[in-house]
Amino acid sequence: MGLIGGSMAIDLKQRGFAHHIIGVDNNPIHRKVASRKRLADEMLSLEEGVRAADLIILATPLDVIQELLPLVLDRTNGSQQVVTDTGSTKGCLVSAVAGHPNRHQYVPGHPMAGTEQSGPLAAFSGLFDNKCVILCDREQSDTSALSLTEKMYQCLNMQVIHMQSDAHDVSAAYVSHISHIASFALSSCVQEKERNEKHLLSLAGGGFTSTVRLAASDSSMWTPIFTRNSKPVLEALDAYIRHLSLFRDQIARQDSQGIHEMIRAANKIQEIIHLPVHQGS
Repeated sequence: MGLIGGSMAIDLKQRGFAHHIIGVDNNPIHRKVASRKRLADEMLSLEEGVRAADLIILATPLDVIQELLPLVLDRTNGSQQVVTDTGSTKGCLVSAVAGHPNRHQYVPGHPMAGTEQSGPLAAFSGLFDNKCVILCDREQSDTSALSLTEKMYQCLNMQVIHMQSDAHDVSAAYVSHISHIASFALSSCVQEKERNEKHLLSLAGGGFTSTVRLAASDSSMWTPIFTRNSKPVLEALDAYIRHLSLFRDQIARQDSQGIHEMIRAANKIQEIIHLPVHQGS
């Protein structure tokens, strides 16, 4: 019942998709907060929650999803229950249940939304509005399970995109995972410099703060993502380092024209994802 699960619960109840929300969380503080915020109609144990639910959404760190998914599918045997997840990497999950007899009841999903905050206090209405969700390997899921999952995300005002899990993992590494690594690295770099030059961070402007915002993200969430999606992440990281090196070389040569052309080429991203134009620090 954290940022993702709690935010889903709010809107799925308010928008009429679900009439009863069951929350499961092994953190006693999170259970209390979720109850006080009324994120769920009741808080149950995992076993009780799985037994009672029609749709089961695993919204935990990736390593926990990988551990829970086979166990949850075991407990849905002989039912029409649907299981989905919100993990940022799909390959390790589909591999974990590849031969499971109830694999057809599972729909691998990745809602592309979030903030650097975590826990039930971070949950809010509208988190998923106008974002996209990736559903993977649809040919391996029952049409009824897929339809219910699509309907749920449409209720959250998300655009549904279908991909194969391996293609998804590469794409996620480039557009999501690498940005977090860059933010973590920049944060560590500046903090290291700050130890020798006090008040350095007092000079930080909007450009710095927006770039390192993601560095506040929870390590328990991102560590398993990086390790379980290591091959695509390394591919993206190598490409990113290559572009950093190109910038470094142009700066070392004081090649104004080369730097200008690289920046102008980078500016084209605005046309692709409709970024606002910013100037200054």
